[in-house]
Order: sequence, then structure tokens, then C-alpha cells
Amino acid sequence: MINTITVRGITLGEGAPKICVPMVGTSLNQLIEEANYLKTLDLDVVEWRVDFFEHVEELEKVKEALREIRAILTETPLVFTFRSAKEGGEKEVSTAFYFELNKAIAETGLVDIVDVELFNEESNVKELIHAAHAKNVFVIISNHDFHGTPAKEEIITRLRKAQELGGDLPKIAVMPKSTADVLTLLEATTTMNEQYADRPIITMSMSGKGVISRLAGEIFGSALTFGAAKKASAPGQVAVQELRSVLNLLHTSL
Repeated sequence: MINTITVRGITLGEGAPKICVPMVGTSLNQLIEEANYLKTLDLDVVEWRVDFFEHVEELEKVKEALREIRAILTETPLVFTFRSAKEGGEKEVSTAFYFELNKAIAETGLVDIVDVELFNEESNVKELIHAAHAKNVFVIISNHDFHGTPAKEEIITRLRKAQELGGDLPKIAVMPKSTADVLTLLEATTTMNEQYADRPIITMSMSGKGVISRLAGEIFGSALTFGAAKKASAPGQVAVQELRSVLNLLHTSL
């Protein structure tokens, strides 16, 4: 039985996958412009990829930018993500700062979800989850493999670990080198969803080969898909308008 999660009126874990669009501006002006543009799109969730932000290592400037973003996207669920360089992000920071940043932002109450990477010290992850939950902020526990697609059992193991740690939304993104890799991800998603998950999960196979996984989440069991506005934050993201059309088509066919 999958328990759904509702954030600002958007329910993850039922119906068609919800569409999340990343913000990737490097300056405050770009972020304000981007937020105003995203407000005009048919999306469900916005993710601020703060690793793109030029002042990411200055906590007060991050908070200032967040206040500006929230003032524009007043009703939109907002995910805060610092993606580390080792998992495909723009920047590397110390582990201590990574957790300080995420904890400080969760405590502002201005974001609805924070993303924490699975491959960190377990005690740090649990502490961050506890701090986020204390402010009614949900947590994505994520893993990104840009080098390949692990075996089905390994994908399931990572998702189950994210769930066991207390993450509200276990997430994995993998890179396919063949069509069979895409099938591996989809099969792992189905098995996780049907046998182990008690909460919504997020999975995707990246690049052009993996696009089907971004479209067919409702069939295989992924609750959220990432679409592109002007600039994609990961390989294979589909433009929002096209993504919505396909998700609706599949939803009405089921």
C-alpha cells in the first residue's frame, strides 16, 4: 500500500506522475526571471538547483534568493537541491557545509522538500531528516549514477535504503548504455513499487535512450518526472508542454 504525499495541494503517489521543473539560474536576477517564467507554465513542482547559484556558499545570500523565489512562486511546491559534483552537480562543497546548508534552508520553512543524497554518512542523513520533519518539510533521498545502470537488485537496494532511513521520497536516476539498461530501471521500479514501497518513489533512466522512463511513470510506479523549461538540468528532460501532453494521454488510456 503506497501512502501518498500532498504538498501545497499537489498529491504525489496517485494518478499521473507530477511534473517538476528545475531552476538553474546562476544569479539572483536570473532566478527571479526564471521564477516568473515558470509561473506561466503548466507544472506541479519547482526544484531550485542551488548548486548552479553563484553565491551558494554564502548562506545569507541563498536565503535572500529563496525569499525572492518564494515571493513569486507563492503556491508552488518547492524542492531545494544542492546536487554534488560527484552526482552530476555543478559544484563540490564540504560535507559539513552541505548538511549545514540543507538544515538551515529546511528551518526557514520556505521550502517544502529538501533533497539529500543517499551516499552520505547515515547519521548525518538521519539528523537532516529529523530537522526537516520538525519543520514539516519532506525529504527526497536521492542517488544519481551518471556512469551506468546498476543491476536491478542494486537499484532496489538503494531505494529500500532511502525508505528505511526515513526519506519521504526515495529517488534514483541512472544512465543507460543500452535499451536493456532502460528495461532494468523500469523492472526495478515496478518491483520496488509492488513489493517494497510504502511511499511514492521517483525513478528515471537518463539521456535520450531513457526518455520512456520519464513518460511512463504511472505504468511502472514513478511518482514524479522532471521536465525542462528553457534549460535542462539533466540529460533527457522533455519540454514541459510535451511532457504534460504525453502524461495525460497515458493517464486517460489506463
